[in-house]
Order: sequence, then C-alpha cells, then structure tokens
Amino acid sequence: MSEIKKNYAIQVENVTKIYKLYDKPIDRLKESLSLSHREYHRDFYALNGLSFHVEKGQTVGIIGTNGSGKSTILKIITGVLTPTTGRVEVDGKISALLELGAGFNMDYTGIENIYMNGTMMGYSKKEMDEKLQDILDFAEIGDFVYQPVKTYSSGMFVRLAFALAINVEPEILIVDEALSVGDVFFQAKCYRRMEEIRKSGTTILMVTHDMGSIIKYCDKVVLLNKGNFVAQGTAGHMVDLYKKILAGQMEALEAELQGDASNDLINDFSGDDSQGKEKKTENSHGLMKEKITINANRTEYGDGRAEIYDLGLFDSRGNLTNLLLKGEMFTIRECIRFHADIEAPIFTYTIKDKKGTDLTGTNTMYEGADIQPVKDGDEYQVEFTQKMTLQGGEYLLSMSCTGFEHGEHVVYHRLYDVANLTVISNKNTVGVYDMESKVKAVKR
Repeated sequence: MSEIKKNYAIQVENVTKIYKLYDKPIDRLKESLSLSHREYHRDFYALNGLSFHVEKGQTVGIIGTNGSGKSTILKIITGVLTPTTGRVEVDGKISALLELGAGFNMDYTGIENIYMNGTMMGYSKKEMDEKLQDILDFAEIGDFVYQPVKTYSSGMFVRLAFALAINVEPEILIVDEALSVGDVFFQAKCYRRMEEIRKSGTTILMVTHDMGSIIKYCDKVVLLNKGNFVAQGTAGHMVDLYKKILAGQMEALEAELQGDASNDLINDFSGDDSQGKEKKTENSHGLMKEKITINANRTEYGDGRAEIYDLGLFDSRGNLTNLLLKGEMFTIRECIRFHADIEAPIFTYTIKDKKGTDLTGTNTMYEGADIQPVKDGDEYQVEFTQKMTLQGGEYLLSMSCTGFEHGEHVVYHRLYDVANLTVISNKNTVGVYDMESKVKAVKR
C-alpha cells in the first residue's frame, strides 16, 4: 500500500459487477457456440463503478433499498465474488457474517463447524480451544452444539454464527443483516458485544435496514441505489437522503445532492454536523415538508373545507428531521388553510406502528385547546410538543383537521401515513413504550 493508504482497512476502487441475464436457458448455449459472436444476453449492473474506503477502527454502514448492491460489495470484499472490473484491497484479518449458516457444513455438529470455520480464518486448533468456551457462552444454544446444524432453527444458526464471528477477535468484522434474526434480548447482547469490539479498535463494515443502528454506531455511511454510488457522509445525513429514495422523492434528492456538493458535505466524514446546521439555517425558507421525508403513497381525503398544506417534525434542537431520539422532546407542526367558515375545527395527530396499530396520538379538543370559529381564508399553525417515549424503531404519522357538526363527526382533511418517524434509542424496554422506571436495588 502507498503511504496515503496505510490507515485504510478496506479500499474499494471503481468496482463494477456485471451479470449476464438470458431470457431462456438455451440462449447461454447458443451464445457460447455462436461463430459470429452473437450476444443473446443483456448486462445487469449489480454494481457500477463503486469507490469508497474504510479507515482502520472506523464503523461504516452501507445502506440502500433492496437490489442496491449492498450484499454484492460485501461478498466482493470478503472474496466470495470477483468483481468484473475494479479492485478491492483489504488490510487485516476479516471475520464475516454474510448469510445465516454461510460456511457451515450442514452435516457437521456445531462444535465441528466452529473448528472448521476457525481453520478457514487462519486459527490453529490450540487458538480455537482457547476461544471455544467464549463462543459457546455467547451462543447459548446448550447441547445443540453437539447436534448437526441441519437440525438448528434459524435463530440457533444466527446465534452460533454471530458468536463465532464476534469472538475470534477479528481486525475487520463484516455484518450483513445478521442481527435482524433472534429475540430482542440476543440482539441487544450482540449490539453490546459489537460496541465492545468497536471501542477496542476493530474495523466494522455493516449492512442493515435498522436505521437506529446505523445512526448509533456508524462513523460514516455509504448510500447506494440500484448499484450506483449516491453519496457518503455522516450517518444522520445519509439516512435522511435514504428516506427520500424510499419515498420516491428523486428530484428532491438530486437537489439536495447538488446543494451538498456545493457545501462540501458529501465527503464530510468527520462526524462534525456543524456544516449541516449551517445548511439548515440557509434553507430555512420554503415549506417544511420539502425538508423531511413525505410518503408519496399516502392516503388523504376530506370534504375540502380545510387543507393541511404543510407539516414538519422537529427534534429538541429545532432541526427538521424524520429522526427522533428516544427520551427527548419533539414537535409536530401542522399548517392549515381554511376554504370555508367552520365553527369549531379540531386538529389531530396519530402515530402508528408498521402494522397499522394506533400507538398514541392526541388532538386540540383532548388537550383543551379549543379553537375559535374560523373564516374562509384563515390560516393556522398548530404545534404538538411532547417527549418521545416510544421504543426505537420505525413508525408512521397521520394527521387531520376534523370537527363535529350537528352531532356528526366531519373530516375536513385527513392525511394517513403522511410521514415516517425513525426513533433512535440506546435503551429499549419491553413493549411499545418506555415507562421510564427508576430502579433502586439495596442489598439486605
């Protein structure tokens, strides 16, 4: 490695991975036998000119929608796949957890697979003897370690595989969605162990759809879309860009990327968000909803006498964002324009889980904030400020302007699942929300 690359654990340079796709199996044979070199395939770019680096001791996340090439680049880095063009340099011993049971012989017992995988990683039997008890203690699968792994449940797979990967003291740990399997307590245990090895200086490269983990652990995040590099930078910024891709807001994404390029934000890996705060101040004009992720496929209805024309989510520091920290205050703001005289409008919000279950919500009537009669053309800005006590995870926000007329409930304008909320937490309890218990334990 040259002098400038000495601190790099992983260097990915202009990597492209092309797969040949054939409409019919016979076309592959036709192409191989064609004297005129006629092509019967079409090229599919799983990766297209991808470049990034991971510094030693960094924790880097790769995010993107399904089919973005996240797992493909991990497999190329670990040597499972070969790139079509480009090159990858790795400086350090890798422990990879790419797929459940990958590298396991289904007919071998758990113990036999531990030693086999240890040998493949370059450890001697004596070294694995010393690590064995730590691996077994972490996996917590009991006597199943003496049974063939083909008898394991998927939860046992991930327990043993993760216990092996995390307890061999790797210089580089690569994890691909492995922590999405297993009960919440084992996941918490895995994250605690990852935090320990991260602090010890291990380089971590992770792919996950859990944006909370990305925000909490990653020093830098690489955002991919359909095999193409989109951007890289601080975790919060990249997750915000990713939300725009999920919501289909490609024009807003491109506009933000252009703004980032002019402000040198895309290559800001320092973790200092001061530039981002300056950018928010500069862009303080315009609609709030243009600066957060809005659901393009939301459902909305009403009789049209009121219109929720803008909305925003603000964290405790006043930043417009879909990312909220558990335990901190946040504000939901709605801007409503009236197109008719209304006697007693009611403003509401509801937060649901991904299954559509109402978790919490309130309205101006419940809160005793009665609104005076409004006239055609009036505009209101309504704010709901409260503490975030929901567990870390993904949620959906709905809001409406309604009322009661002649004893009947009337909907003037309702927005279902208009925006997402990602709650970031470093302490989840059991259930939907945290009762914020105060614990006192005294030895008697």
